[in-house]
Amino acid sequence: MKLRRNHSPAIAGAKAGFSTAAAYRFEKDPRLPSQKEARRERRRADPFVDVWDNEVVPMLRAAPGLRPIAIFEELCRRHPDLGAGTRRTLERRIRAWRAVNGPDREVIFRQEHPPGRMGLSDFTEVADLGVTIAGQILDCRLYHFRLPFSGFEHAHVVLGGESFVALAEGLQNALWALGGVPEQHRSDSLSAAFRNLGADAKEDLTTRYEAFCAHYGMTPTRNNPGVSHENGSIESAHGHLKRGLADALLLRASRDFDDLPAWRGFVDEIVGRGNIRNAKRIDQERMALNKLPVRKTADYEEINVDVTTSSAFTLRKVFYSVPSRLIGHRLRVHLYDDRLECFQGSTAILRTSAKTIESVFGFARRGDLTRSGGIPSFARGQYACGDDRHAGDSPPLERRRLEARRAAATIVRCGRGSCGWAGRP
Repeated sequence: MKLRRNHSPAIAGAKAGFSTAAAYRFEKDPRLPSQKEARRERRRADPFVDVWDNEVVPMLRAAPGLRPIAIFEELCRRHPDLGAGTRRTLERRIRAWRAVNGPDREVIFRQEHPPGRMGLSDFTEVADLGVTIAGQILDCRLYHFRLPFSGFEHAHVVLGGESFVALAEGLQNALWALGGVPEQHRSDSLSAAFRNLGADAKEDLTTRYEAFCAHYGMTPTRNNPGVSHENGSIESAHGHLKRGLADALLLRASRDFDDLPAWRGFVDEIVGRGNIRNAKRIDQERMALNKLPVRKTADYEEINVDVTTSSAFTLRKVFYSVPSRLIGHRLRVHLYDDRLECFQGSTAILRTSAKTIESVFGFARRGDLTRSGGIPSFARGQYACGDDRHAGDSPPLERRRLEARRAAATIVRCGRGSCGWAGRP
């Protein structure tokens, strides 16, 4: 009121922090709200006075998750005289009742992401995009990495499932493309990678993941299983990325690519456009990132296998044929997401692509092999497909072995900078 002595109501109200309308209202009636008359009573009868305590409240107590619309429809069924115009009244009454008598609700705190503190990883399905390679449907998913502060993203096409190898390869490529390392790495529980694993295998996978993060100086963290909103900074980004890819494929007017590198380059281009838009914030966050180590760490799984007298070995329930000169030798296999590399000692001798891995015996997919201990049915009790000692067998069996030899010929032998056919026609 002191300001009113020297200023108009509008100016005095502005200086006191009131609106102009409030200033004029106080000018007309200076009484406090507690000194004014009580609010008027309702002007019409309560339409739920007869059913609220007897029917509505018991339903709310018996089924706390029941929607107001379901309660309203049930009341209309029981009492046809209730009009449609009372729905909003019921919804407001239920909301007010639940605020006082309802169960406790889940509490979610707003997340803050300072620059350089956290990077997030997750896998997402892209089968609905309908991408084909040379006319063949490509079954793949994307590994997705994102910095929540700046919006930096990296996506890597994964041909296999959610595995540590796919995570390590994608995360490692993302960090080197970014040029720095965040303090923490957040992922989900990698349920697909842990599925069907024994206790020892799970412990080994956990140890490898922790060692990978230690190499880059990151603290590994995980969100709770089944609580997707804890990883919301990347879960929501999945949708934006896939919608961007879908729009780009529509503009391209074709979902078919010549080969896998072409599809991967297409994904990199779309992701790169988003990073260009966020370039200023990315440069700001790079200043807060830790330095990269001197070199990369292994992004593959190393497994030792023995080549049997069938001139083959079985790895992860898949049968692989190799040249017969390797019979009796132990090979060191580097298992990547999309390829195998076999070593004899320190010498690289074999390399297979993902296509060879999945069709070495002419079958369409890895899981379609008819196995007897991991060996296709036509090879049970027989010699390897690279052996010519069965030329006199019956025509069907000989034909199958010939087809297998031709498929095995796709295994490329690498050494001393040259490549040649390892199998025989």
